[in-house]
Amino acid sequence: MENRNTFVAPSLLASNFLELGKEVEMLNRSEADWLHLDVMDGRFVPNISYGLPVIAHIKKVAKKTCDVHLMIEEPEKYVEDFKKAGADILTVHYEACPHLHRNIQLIKGLGMKAGVALNPHTPVHLLENIINDIDLILIMSVNPGFGGQSFIPKSYEKIRQAREMINHYKAHALIEVDGGVTVENAGSILDAGANVLVAGSNIFSAKDPEAVISALKHA
Repeated sequence: MENRNTFVAPSLLASNFLELGKEVEMLNRSEADWLHLDVMDGRFVPNISYGLPVIAHIKKVAKKTCDVHLMIEEPEKYVEDFKKAGADILTVHYEACPHLHRNIQLIKGLGMKAGVALNPHTPVHLLENIINDIDLILIMSVNPGFGGQSFIPKSYEKIRQAREMINHYKAHALIEVDGGVTVENAGSILDAGANVLVAGSNIFSAKDPEAVISALKHA
């Protein structure tokens, strides 16, 4: 199917960190729309990735939207720092934010778009009271923390539920899906109602990453 306003957000977590500048330049050339930047603290998720200095350097050469996904505890402590580092979209986890509405206000008040991520076990309906305040719902289709995992089939139903909720409340939030996204399942994910495809290892382990990005863009 031809492009249906799909956004492709390659996850730099799967890139070659020794060649990070070249990887970003490749994404600049490609049909990618966003750069997906995963920040992990080793507490909220069982892994540690990269943080503010790396994102600040990526921002210097990136020509695409920087989509920062915070898989960290107490994300509100660092919102201003991530704004300064170059985040255009800042996504926090529902599970990490006891004061989620306040967190969203803080992000938007600094001029960023605000996203909320849901782990596989977290129901979509929990976002009902803030759906009109957020710009992005991130459906985690794997358990967060590591790349290269397989897509959880139950995620299709969650995507459909999110789409129904957005339509019901006439909200503007995009639906982003992260985890196990491939060229093979991208069409089904988009059919369920998603807008944004995050893919990491599927892109960066390919012989022709730009071709994979194009295939996702036109799935």
